[in-house]
Amino acid sequence: MRPFNPLYILEVFFELLPFLPVTILILAGSVFFGSLLGFILAKAKVSGRKTPRLLADTYTAMMRCTPPIVLLFIVYYGLPELLLSTLGLDINNIEKGIFVLVTYTLLFGATMSEIMRSSYESIDKGQWEAAVSIGLSPFQAFYRIMLPQATVVALPNFCNVLINLMKDGALAFTIGLIDVMGKGTLIISRNFGAYALETYIALALLYWGLTLIIENSFGMLEKTLSRGKRSIAD
Repeated sequence: MRPFNPLYILEVFFELLPFLPVTILILAGSVFFGSLLGFILAKAKVSGRKTPRLLADTYTAMMRCTPPIVLLFIVYYGLPELLLSTLGLDINNIEKGIFVLVTYTLLFGATMSEIMRSSYESIDKGQWEAAVSIGLSPFQAFYRIMLPQATVVALPNFCNVLINLMKDGALAFTIGLIDVMGKGTLIISRNFGAYALETYIALALLYWGLTLIIENSFGMLEKTLSRGKRSIAD
């Protein structure tokens, strides 16, 4: 049996690093488009209209009950068939990252809609009414009064969801996307299964590092945004 080689962890670590931008790009794109989708869904949920709220709640429930890998396969294998049969559009040759981006946008949007809705509803609506009564437009009252406070409330949950999204993104290698996880799988295959433990430890170190960066960044951002609130409380 081959002995464990700690030095190979460092070698693999630096071999994985060039593929880190792919992971980060997929994560950033999913957050951007998922946040836009989440905002639309959250707006429907707080609008007071029965039909939009029902549709948004149904979508959220469906996405939250669907495992990421199942949705990834549905998008990767099902979306090309759907577009080909209905519109005659062949998308089988587009980049695999697009399918990953669509999948995690759909998942992230559902979760973000609940975070946005709950954080917005946690703020006293009397502040919005007071802002409008002194001459601010409804948009100004939302943007200048409600949004900053709701952002502080949403940040901890947003951080947790972002970390989960990053970890779920490791499943993208199952459809052939070569990110850090995909490259790690190729390294193990290249070595015919040898050094698998060392490779997975190197991958774990990369994901741990990303997690720490995200947590610390959000922690500093939350302290900065909460500074004025603490001053008032004191």
